Amino acid sequence: MDLNAIMKQAQAMQQKLQEAQAKLGESTVEGTAGGGMARVTLDGTGALKAVQLAPELLKPEEAEVLGDLLVAAHADAKRKLDEAQAKLMQDVAGPLAGGLGGLPGMGFGR
Repeated sequence: MDLNAIMKQAQAMQQKLQEAQAKLGESTVEGTAGGGMARVTLDGTGALKAVQLAPELLKPEEAEVLGDLLVAAHADAKRKLDEAQAKLMQDVAGPLAGGLGGLPGMGFGR
């Protein structure tokens, strides 16, 4: 491949990456814990957007359980967001993912 072809591919990949990041930024993921008693919603950047709690968790004696469930629900949502981001990056990198893995900063999917 000549340098011009490589540059065109890099520009196309950069455009795809920008589009994918915009798409991800508009998405949301939900994490749950306690069989759905605690739910959190994160946007595509990881910002917390909503919290839903079962009424029985709002009793003073459930404060510690509530805290634990919120942490677990957030971890669930964050895991889902990380998976979505990894899939998007894999989709953007496509066949280049393996070929660029040896270059610094280009280890997609690793």
